Amino acid sequence: MSSIDKIKIAAQYAMPKHLLSRLVGSFAAAKAGVFTQLFIRWFIKQYGIDMSEAIEEQPSAYKTFNSFFTRRLKPELRPLTATHGQLAHPVDGTVSQLGAIHSDRIFQAKGHDYSLQALLGGQQQDAEPFMDGDFATIYLAPKDYHRIHMPCDGTLKKMIYVPGDLFSVNPLTAANVPNLFARNERVVAIFDTEVGPMAMVLVGATIVASIGTVWSGTVTPPTAKRVHSWSYPSSGPEAIELKKGEEMGHFKLGSTVVMTFAKDSIRFDESLEAGSVTRMGQVMASINGSSD
Repeated sequence: MSSIDKIKIAAQYAMPKHLLSRLVGSFAAAKAGVFTQLFIRWFIKQYGIDMSEAIEEQPSAYKTFNSFFTRRLKPELRPLTATHGQLAHPVDGTVSQLGAIHSDRIFQAKGHDYSLQALLGGQQQDAEPFMDGDFATIYLAPKDYHRIHMPCDGTLKKMIYVPGDLFSVNPLTAANVPNLFARNERVVAIFDTEVGPMAMVLVGATIVASIGTVWSGTVTPPTAKRVHSWSYPSSGPEAIELKKGEEMGHFKLGSTVVMTFAKDSIRFDESLEAGSVTRMGQVMASINGSSD
C-alpha cells in the first residue's frame, strides 16, 4: 500500500464520520437553489454521469441533490432480461466479491473475511439458513444508479437495523479495513423466495445520507445505539410481497449491497467475477434445479 493510501485509511479512522455524513445529508436534502444546481453540475462532470439515461435529463429538474442522486432511469434502458429460473442483478454497480460462504465466513478482500452472523445483526437464527451458502457483494460508485431492486420474487420476513461505523466502502477501504461490511451501519432485509431464504444487506458508508426501503421509508437517519428488528406476516393483506425487478430500497449517496443465499440454492453466472460491471435486470444467477 502506498503512503498516500495509508494516509487515506488512517484519516478514515480519525474523522468524525457520522457527523460529516449528517452534515452532508442536510445539504443534500436542502433546496439550496443555485448552490444545489452548481453542485449537481459539478458532480455530473466529476463522475462522468450519463444524464441521457435519466427520465429527467436536465440538472435543473432536480431541486435537491438527493432527488438528483436517486434519479429514476428510463425503463427501457434497464430491461428485465432475467427470465424464469434466473435471478436478476439488483443494482448498477461493480462486483466486489462473490462466491461461497465458508461456514460463517464471507470473503471481503485478500487477507480479510468477516462473520455472516455479525453482518446480519448478530442473531444465530438469522444467519443459520445461509451457513455454507453463497454471497455476492456489489459496490455502487457515485456515478451509479442508486435504487435497489429485487433479484427475484420475495415476501419480506424480517428487517434489521444494525448501528455501526461509516467507513467508505470503496475498493481501497475494503482491502484494508477489517470486517468492513459487518462494522458499518446497515439495513438487513430477509426474504422468503422461490430460491429459499435470501438476505439483502444495504451497507452504509461515509457521507451516505440515508438508507430507505419501499415498505418503511427512511430507516436511517436517525441512527440508533442498538440493533432493532421488525417482523412481517408471510401472507394476508399486510404481507409485503415484491416481484423480481421491483424497487425495494435506495441509497442517498453511494454504498454497497451484500446478498446471501442458502446452500446449493443458486449458481452465479459463469461470466461474473470480482470487477464485473453489473446492470440492474440482467442475469446474475440461475436457480439450482431450473431448466434454463
